[in-house]
Amino acid sequence: MTQVSEAYLPLDGGRIFVKTWAPDAASTEAPLLMLHDSLGCVALWRDVPEALCARLGRRVIAYDRLGFGRSDPRSGRPSLRFVEEEAEQVFPHLRAALGLTRVALFGHSVGGGMAANIAARHPEACEALVTVATQAFVEDRTTAGIRDAQQGFQDPARFARLERYHGDKARWVLDAWTGTWLSPGFADWSLFDVLPQITCPVLAIHGDGDEYGSRRFPETIAEMAGGPSSALILENCGHIPHREQPAALLDAVADFLSSGAR
Repeated sequence: MTQVSEAYLPLDGGRIFVKTWAPDAASTEAPLLMLHDSLGCVALWRDVPEALCARLGRRVIAYDRLGFGRSDPRSGRPSLRFVEEEAEQVFPHLRAALGLTRVALFGHSVGGGMAANIAARHPEACEALVTVATQAFVEDRTTAGIRDAQQGFQDPARFARLERYHGDKARWVLDAWTGTWLSPGFADWSLFDVLPQITCPVLAIHGDGDEYGSRRFPETIAEMAGGPSSALILENCGHIPHREQPAALLDAVADFLSSGAR
């Protein structure tokens, strides 16, 4: 059994929605902080946070970035530094508001890039980092996958599924993703300067069939990270391992965090 709580935390641009799963038994382990992908939100993690909480015996915290899910809307496209800004501007507020001394980080897709930036910029706060389907730079495969998805969302039924989770913000969410990643000004974005600054243990998980990036992404993360690191390739898996192979993902994260990744 887990105890679940919800809260809204104020930022300069509006409130962000935060959900916490806590084990019944008190734990001294650092909470696991989850950062979602470009179209994601807390609800789209489905039952994974609760499963992680039960398996790890530690608090799990997930939040909707501003403009996503149950958080307040925002106007204007994110800046081309939006990945870095999450670490610079949002994490310190979140950490202070929730009283987080240390955390383990779990980031999916671009959320993994944000988590990597947090680990690099706040090493005293980060016990371990798990990246899942995370881009280390912009591949041709990345932009091709986004263009295919952009075309697919012209289907009203598919766009309606996005509205189910983001409501009136769905169009902004989609345009923010495609507009930023397909911008010529974003083509040179990478984690190359960030990864060597990470000193905590790192596990980079990636599906062999990820439609937004090759295995060069996890290999780059594992090779360039400054602390002990490894890459795990999940076979017959695409871009969303927590939906496609939740048991394998859960096992990998539990093994990593219980094997001295602290």
